[in-house]
Amino acid sequence: MKDYGTLSQAINKLKLEEGYEHDFNLLDEQIEIKSKNETYGIEEFDVDKVLRFEGMSNPDDNAILYAISTTNGRKGVLVDGYGISSGQVSDEMMKKLDLKGHRPID
Repeated sequence: MKDYGTLSQAINKLKLEEGYEHDFNLLDEQIEIKSKNETYGIEEFDVDKVLRFEGMSNPDDNAILYAISTTNGRKGVLVDGYGISSGQVSDEMMKKLDLKGHRPID
């Protein structure tokens, strides 16, 4: 398992070393690359990696970093404030990003 360090170090490594250059935003039933004005439905992307970060003393500092690839070849990262249950997203999106899925957690 690769050591990604802190959240900011992991984002930099994924972007610079592994080609996850875009920043995704989580919407109700889609993710988006705002700078490109592109949205992707649940069937149009895959979660390649899930990295979990826990704050040293404050549970509010917990975060999950997703490395995502889209069906049209875009690669990027999505940061969530410790779990998709913290925001309002569809049940289908919750299942897609579920940590208990068949992806290894790094």
